[in-house]
Amino acid sequence: MTDADRHFLIALFDAAVESADPARALAPHMPARPKGRTVVIGAGKGAAQLAAAFEALWVEPVEGVVVTRHGYACPTSRIRVLEAAHPVPDENGLAASQALLDTVSGLSADDLVVALITGGGSALLPAPPEGFTLADEQALNEALLASGAPISAMNAIRKQFSRIKGGRLAAAAHPARVVTLIVSDVPGDDPAQVASGPTVADASGAREALAAIEAYGIALPERVRAHIATATPPIPDEPRFADNSTTVIASAAQALEAAARLAEAEGVTPAILSDAIEGEAREVGKVMAALAREVATRDRPFARPVVLLSGGETTVTLKGQGRGGRNSEFLLSFARGIEGLEVAALAADTDGIDGSEDNAGAFADGTTTARLRAAGHDPAVLLADNDAWNAFHALGDLFTPGPTGTNVNDFRAILLR
Repeated sequence: MTDADRHFLIALFDAAVESADPARALAPHMPARPKGRTVVIGAGKGAAQLAAAFEALWVEPVEGVVVTRHGYACPTSRIRVLEAAHPVPDENGLAASQALLDTVSGLSADDLVVALITGGGSALLPAPPEGFTLADEQALNEALLASGAPISAMNAIRKQFSRIKGGRLAAAAHPARVVTLIVSDVPGDDPAQVASGPTVADASGAREALAAIEAYGIALPERVRAHIATATPPIPDEPRFADNSTTVIASAAQALEAAARLAEAEGVTPAILSDAIEGEAREVGKVMAALAREVATRDRPFARPVVLLSGGETTVTLKGQGRGGRNSEFLLSFARGIEGLEVAALAADTDGIDGSEDNAGAFADGTTTARLRAAGHDPAVLLADNDAWNAFHALGDLFTPGPTGTNVNDFRAILLR
């Protein structure tokens, strides 16, 4: 991959992330001042940055608390920022969930609650049902992460096993009005899915959760499964939610459109394939490689120069013992299908972290697999062991921008000059 191609791909990623910048996204959606108190709550990988942006835009008194991932905090003056573990919950998350519930307790109808929600909030808000422990919720999350289930299925299950998700946090704030402002990281931008909808009730219930458990063969302790089968989260049309509002202020679609505008300005035709691609990361990689090969060898269905842009959230069913995340696994599979072609690609999570490692994703081109073999590594073995991180680390092709302060899910750019 040439330096020019690498810089171009990074510029597209930066444009996508900048489009979801908290201050830019938040400014057009600030609520009206209430008669009473203004209380900010929030959760997600970009919650601290949204809180800081809200403070800068809100000249009136404000108080509150938000929770973000360890290492993702930023300075605030009036809104308290707590940190917790992701993707598996910890004791800090348990305390943060209780802090949010305490913050909205005892409010009046004159008060306003502003909920700043971004992706990642599901793991940051453990609040197991009565009679269960943090260990139970940790085991549930670990089973979900290893299952290969899409985010919609995982969140359908999480909502049934919580005292805060599935609209329960908004219910706790009643009779205060709740205005929820969301940076979406879920395919389709369903507000009830982001962070498992702590302030957005969902019509789906136990039946959908149990169907997901069956469909993806998720092994759960019988008492956990029994609770999920009988849980009764709030439903959207309850009177206590009548005055609440929910707005998606940034999304993958907007991020891809920003990257497309930059590509066009640079003389490369952008083709946005979808902002909602789901599926097993390695299988999506194969499909994308086949598409790139068709363009590279036949100039169809797109003529070069073109950059293929896509978003969404792939999944990884863990079978090996390696290191890596869904974007690096996608890219290792993709690299096997484009060997020898003049293709350059970047796949990365817009929050800056792919899985549990320190990289957002990686770069790949038509020489990736040959270079791996020359370095003594078998790409097929690495992929079978879910070891994409070590593959790209060996080549110096990891992409490590650090936490970005936002999260609109995966970003993929495939460049064919």
